Amino acid sequence: MTTARHLATVDALRSRPFPAQRGRSDVGDSGPGHHIAELATSEDFWEDDGTRRELTGDQFEAEREALAAVLSGRWGRPQVFSLWSLLERGLAGEPLPEPWGTLSGSVPDVHLWRVDGRWLALGVSQWDKELPFQLLAVVTETDPP
Repeated sequence: MTTARHLATVDALRSRPFPAQRGRSDVGDSGPGHHIAELATSEDFWEDDGTRRELTGDQFEAEREALAAVLSGRWGRPQVFSLWSLLERGLAGEPLPEPWGTLSGSVPDVHLWRVDGRWLALGVSQWDKELPFQLLAVVTETDPP
């Protein structure tokens, strides 16, 4: 994982048009009004001998902080935005706009900037205890609900 590579991906996403329909892109998922890039994904949790390897999200949090420091130099300090209430609202049946609905299912909080009419968010995702961690970058024109 390198901050320079992550920064290049973020810059490319910021200038990329949004697709008319949801689908996979070269770096993650995209849909109307948003791009979600999987900047880094942790390795398997299981060793070859079948034992479970203990991994934490600390490395991914550190990667997010390093990238956020570079982006803060450009755009100022980010807003740290908790997605917990969105998860609760979604579980209660409230429809949430994308990409916020998807993010709230696996990302507890994001570092958030508003730049050139779009939102940029960085988060660390883990869908389940036995699934890998991911460092995500999101570019969207949809305001956080």
